[in-house]
Amino acid sequence: MADGPQSAETASSSTLRPAYYAARSGGWRDWWTLLHPPYTAWHLSYVVIGACLAPEVRVDRLVATVLAFFLGVGVAAHALDELNGRPLGTRIASRWLVTVAVLGIGGAVAIGAVGVNRVGWTLIPFIVIGPVLVVAYNTNVGAVHKDIVFAAAWGAFPVLTAYVAQAQRLEWAPILAALAAFGLSAAQRSLSTPARLLRRRTLHVTGTLTMADGAEREIDRTALLTPLERALNAMSASVVLFATALAISRLT
Repeated sequence: MADGPQSAETASSSTLRPAYYAARSGGWRDWWTLLHPPYTAWHLSYVVIGACLAPEVRVDRLVATVLAFFLGVGVAAHALDELNGRPLGTRIASRWLVTVAVLGIGGAVAIGAVGVNRVGWTLIPFIVIGPVLVVAYNTNVGAVHKDIVFAAAWGAFPVLTAYVAQAQRLEWAPILAALAAFGLSAAQRSLSTPARLLRRRTLHVTGTLTMADGAEREIDRTALLTPLERALNAMSASVVLFATALAISRLT
């Protein structure tokens, strides 16, 4: 028979939600969880940052670009990811996940096609690359499903796309901002990967830290998980606030 602490942690693992922002399973709450709200807001913020770096910010183009990325990244990508093994444990029927994935990608491409008429051919490569990345990454194509691809697709790509949608060209400022977004997304991945492991696949953690003065501290899953998720939450909120401040500065 297992000892008391191990039994308590194993029991709590069965009720631990698949993400710190996940709602209780069932109904509309599954759709909320599916959207990964903090992460979706984080990556849509890169769209705002990229657009606001342009010499002139067109609100209609900014709104359209944010909507396209919401449909592609916030909706379609997460629906495809949930189809692949149900990592969030939602009860959403597979047919609905397929439907929203198709509609999300189709809507993003349609918005991009309209944008080509206004922006020009420079937008076409982004319209082609975006859906390919969403489908390939979230269906676990081996050569694409890598941390470096995530950082490029969910970090750098939104910055560059949003800038081109505004300015019809690329310059050094958005390229440098894209590199910054790449680095932040790489950091996100480095934190979220062990956090998911601890939340979704770990039954219990045992161990001890021996300090320089000889004192000992016990290690459990909470001690490992809490700083990871606090950092992720703080980074998400900070990027969203920065993008909001930049938008207010440019649009008012």
